[in-house]
Amino acid sequence: MKLSKQLILALLACLVLTACKKETAPLDQTVAVQPAPETQQAAGGTTPAGTAKSFKGSIGDNLELQMKLIREGERLTGSYFYRKVGTPIAISGTVDKNGQVLIEEFDTGGRQTGVFTGVWKDDEEGLAVISGNWTRPNGDKKTAFSLREEPIEFSSGVEIVNRQIKENDKKLKYEIDAEYPQLTGSGSPGYEKFNQTIRSLVTKKVSGFKQEMAPGEDDPPPAGLAESMSSDLHIGYSIVLAKDDLISVHLVVGSYSAGAAHPNSYTEDVNFDLQNGKQLKLGDLFQPGSKYLQTISSYCIAELKKQRGEDTDHDWVERGAGPTAENYRSWTIGKKGIGITFDAYQVASYAEGPQHVLVPYSALKGIIRADGPIAQFLK
Repeated sequence: MKLSKQLILALLACLVLTACKKETAPLDQTVAVQPAPETQQAAGGTTPAGTAKSFKGSIGDNLELQMKLIREGERLTGSYFYRKVGTPIAISGTVDKNGQVLIEEFDTGGRQTGVFTGVWKDDEEGLAVISGNWTRPNGDKKTAFSLREEPIEFSSGVEIVNRQIKENDKKLKYEIDAEYPQLTGSGSPGYEKFNQTIRSLVTKKVSGFKQEMAPGEDDPPPAGLAESMSSDLHIGYSIVLAKDDLISVHLVVGSYSAGAAHPNSYTEDVNFDLQNGKQLKLGDLFQPGSKYLQTISSYCIAELKKQRGEDTDHDWVERGAGPTAENYRSWTIGKKGIGITFDAYQVASYAEGPQHVLVPYSALKGIIRADGPIAQFLK
């Protein structure tokens, strides 16, 4: 009997000691947590985990959209909106190791309204491209879509929003559809200066077009034009680069006057130093006294001849891409080089459209300003 009591007391003591140990664990005790992976490898390249990517593209020929995706492993979340509407649509989905994408969209009530299926790849500039088909949840209304990542890398909560100017004058028979970017959120004073610069540029073009459309007091009404014929102005843009200190925007301006043989189009670019609040000139990128126009011109002429092969009109190319400031008024800043656009008629016929050349920084290395805005891209 005594032995039994001793055993019972020993067991009770053991239980008490165990409970006390649990309650008096050291305060600085740490719990091991598995760190999140820094990168996720997929068919489209290496993407930082949790990184938000901005995309621009369209469903079909007319439904232009902007999409923001956050990728964490194979999981995708985000939203998109049609640029003509502006209402955000929630999306979520997956991308597998082979780049196969499945993205579902939902309305505000949580009801599924559509499905994107396609492939995620990286282009030659390292930017993500997603293409495939959009359908209703039941597979109806199958329509091709294409999205391309915009190189937006703001770190201070700054966003790029789309602004539109849309007008339809039935009396004077013209339409205006102009878009331009604006920066929102906290940023340096240079951000608002950029907003003012590009807003002023676009609104002046709209005002100039409207003045051309307005008949003078002595002007007779246009004769011989079909009722269906009208004039229009369209301005669109793409973001070539967007960083905390630098933004480069490529604008395409297209207009048509009723009765003309064909539309008129040209490009106009805005390269802006956000840190110092000023629009950049091409010469600002290079060392003072350097013959940067000659260097760029030589590269572009050789590249245009290479691109066009036997179709090259040598005199036309050498004239339109010669080392003059006017020939190099349309340029953008990218991560890999300076993009030059030669408008229609400049180095080739109207039917062949504008021509493009990317001048890599490696070809400009000896003349780039060491303290200039593009020195950061030299390797």
